[in-house]
Amino acid sequence: MGEKGFKKKISRRSFLEIIAGLGVTGLAGTAFRGLNGLPEAIAKTNRRGTKYYGYAGSVVPVAPDNPSIVHFDKFCKHGECGVCSTVCHEKQGVFGYWDPRVASEVVCVNCGQCTAYCPGKRGIPAMQERDETEKAFAFLENDEYHVVVQTAPAVRVAIGEEFGLPPGEWEEGQLVAALRRLGFDAVFDTNFAADLTIMEEATEFVKRVVYAEKPLPMFTSCCPGWVKFAEYFYPELLSHLSSCKSPQQMLGAVAKTYYAKERGIDPSKIISIAVMPCTAKKFEAQRPEMKAAAEYWHNEEITADVDLVLTVRELARMLKAKNIDLLALPEEDYDPILGEDTGAARIFGVTGGVMEAAVRTAYYFLTGEDPPDTLLEFTPVRGLDDVKEASLNINGATINIAVVNGLANVRNVCEIVMDNPNKWHFIEVMACRGGCISGGGQPRTEVPPTDEIRLARIESLYTSDELSQIRLSYLNEEVRALYEKFLGEPNGELAEELLHTHYVDRGPVA
Repeated sequence: MGEKGFKKKISRRSFLEIIAGLGVTGLAGTAFRGLNGLPEAIAKTNRRGTKYYGYAGSVVPVAPDNPSIVHFDKFCKHGECGVCSTVCHEKQGVFGYWDPRVASEVVCVNCGQCTAYCPGKRGIPAMQERDETEKAFAFLENDEYHVVVQTAPAVRVAIGEEFGLPPGEWEEGQLVAALRRLGFDAVFDTNFAADLTIMEEATEFVKRVVYAEKPLPMFTSCCPGWVKFAEYFYPELLSHLSSCKSPQQMLGAVAKTYYAKERGIDPSKIISIAVMPCTAKKFEAQRPEMKAAAEYWHNEEITADVDLVLTVRELARMLKAKNIDLLALPEEDYDPILGEDTGAARIFGVTGGVMEAAVRTAYYFLTGEDPPDTLLEFTPVRGLDDVKEASLNINGATINIAVVNGLANVRNVCEIVMDNPNKWHFIEVMACRGGCISGGGQPRTEVPPTDEIRLARIESLYTSDELSQIRLSYLNEEVRALYEKFLGEPNGELAEELLHTHYVDRGPVA
């Protein structure tokens, strides 16, 4: 997989001084707020929301301006099928949980699971991602722009399936090479921003625990499908969501600020494209809150931190259109400044991976010591179970955590939190079964997607973590450099400006 990144080494001591500024390192014996023992089994309740009558066999409505999903009527079986409505209702808990008489819009969390399950006609799905490959080609062909791209962790274990490889094959080096052949000026790793997210998120969690600045439990916020789900159905819980942006949006913000400064590039000439396993990322990128670089530079020519999001399927189409044979390419490394990662970042694409990565760093922040080996293979949060639970003891204090994947299961967890917020301290949420590896923009290798494929992709990411020389986000040299040279400290003033956000109550209006 190769060494990536920055040549300048930042001492462990200097970075510890940054963290020490938070006032949270080495808090032996800290009294955590909170729990009354381990939570009971997840109760299946769905008291919020009004179910549609007769939803079975219906077609999920797709708004014409949906930035993520398009419905092609000519490929739809209509009343003969009903797969999209069943998936949206039973697996994602969205369709049927909103009374259409009071909904002010077509309710969609943009997760794209309908595109993964739709059988369509003649192998062509009626539900598809909104294709933006022509926009991408137009940016790449315009010499006025400096076009950068980032790739999510789950992309590298799935892109090969579009070229005949079995699920889970690791294609990171060839992926980077292919993107350069398409003409991108710089190829960055979303994993870098995953490590950055952990620095911010773990710091925020520690502050919530120690200083009670915001309520517990804290939910993760890197999944845009989950964030929009919460905005629609559980606005009462929005203060519980981490304010951290997703890795995609963090990298977009620092690409047009820090990277632009380091390379002496006009930020208004940078076009930032993301390759994601997720259709909801298309929605996320165009949220009005995601214009941190424009605010930083006071430059209205910068219209978004991430200008365009492509699914894995869209990238495959682009490569094939240009006759680029992914499998024939040599392995190449990501570009420096925003290209180094750790094993902790690689497992972001797996349900439980964000929690595992965060716990490793939170342990360090609270003790000043590297986490034990048990936290480098934190098995209680691994696997495809709908809801996973674990308890951690750090310096005599107990932290209870939960991991949930699949939005129908998230609905059940939210109900429990509404009734008893003291069940857990920290909850990881991913909208899709298995996490990002099963996102709505991944290859349709099997329709419907199978757990065998999910597990193959998952295993590849865990193996990559195990083989990584660095498995802790706070040891990422390029992330350290970003704080020392630009951001200052996690959750500091500039970090809050660029890397954090707020949420919107999308509840129905009668």
